[in-house]
Amino acid sequence: MRFPISRGRRLLNALPVAGMLAGLLAATPQFVAAQAYAPARTVKFIVPFPPGGAIDTLARLTAQHLSVAWGQPVTVENRPGAGGIIGSDALAKAPPDGLTFGWGAVSTHGINATLYRKLPYDTLKDFVPVAPVAIVPNLLLVNANVPARSAEELIALARQQPGKLSFASAGSGTTLHISCELFKRIAKVDLLHVPYKGSSPALTDVLAGEVPVMCDSVTSALPHLRSGKLRALGITSTQRSSVLPSVPTLAEAGLKGYEMNPWFGLFAPAGTPANIVAQVNRDLQKVLSLPAVRTRLGEIGAEPMSATPEQFADMVRADVDKWGRLIREMGISAD
Repeated sequence: MRFPISRGRRLLNALPVAGMLAGLLAATPQFVAAQAYAPARTVKFIVPFPPGGAIDTLARLTAQHLSVAWGQPVTVENRPGAGGIIGSDALAKAPPDGLTFGWGAVSTHGINATLYRKLPYDTLKDFVPVAPVAIVPNLLLVNANVPARSAEELIALARQQPGKLSFASAGSGTTLHISCELFKRIAKVDLLHVPYKGSSPALTDVLAGEVPVMCDSVTSALPHLRSGKLRALGITSTQRSSVLPSVPTLAEAGLKGYEMNPWFGLFAPAGTPANIVAQVNRDLQKVLSLPAVRTRLGEIGAEPMSATPEQFADMVRADVDKWGRLIREMGISAD
């Protein structure tokens, strides 16, 4: 089942911070007047990854706007560790009172369900999907010195030296790892996996030429593409990125059926009242429609999403099944 991704893909001119806040405040009265959800005190967003990444950027951006709309502070608490498990577990154990929400991703709520043999929570039963927020695709990247200017040329190069060409990842089971494994699987090539503890050290070695290939997010790769240190051979999503329109999807590049859409979204603890979940979903959609927010999403290569809580729940279940099958077939485990 496909879920609608907003088609507002044209990048807007960046607004200065003062103008952004002025626009937000001007829109606030109508936004607040329509609220059925009015938290009585501070609302907390748990982010299961360190500060600075795409998911943290999305959490802080939406928290800023929702705090004005709700008339209460919305704080962001980073609880990184164990591939997102520590932060996700904190959310699962939080009171379902509409004051604590958590951010998740295809890795935390799709891949981890199979990647780890035992989790301290049930991925499908202990959370309520509230709203998908954005897709931030990954890119198939090579160091600029690699003699491959397309996915087809990289496949040919890999077949000339099977098992010798290596790719870096942020660790086993991450979307960066799975993206490259899916490339290997569909292209029928043998690449050596070099796992790192995070995308930053992996990217550092790719930039230095120590490892020639990597799959990394649009957000972190953009500066290095613009400097000419990296070359993008394809994007993992089913649509081209508005910020990199000349980069083909990997399906367009000849890898039929290739699809990896790394999404980020908001979850609540199981038992959170349905009316609160529905209202927060609607409020997030209003935030995502603000011009200043769309501008910022474009700057980090994120594509906004739109779906009801029920559709989002269907998407999560489908990803648990899809990536679970692939992980089992490839024999990948983080334990």
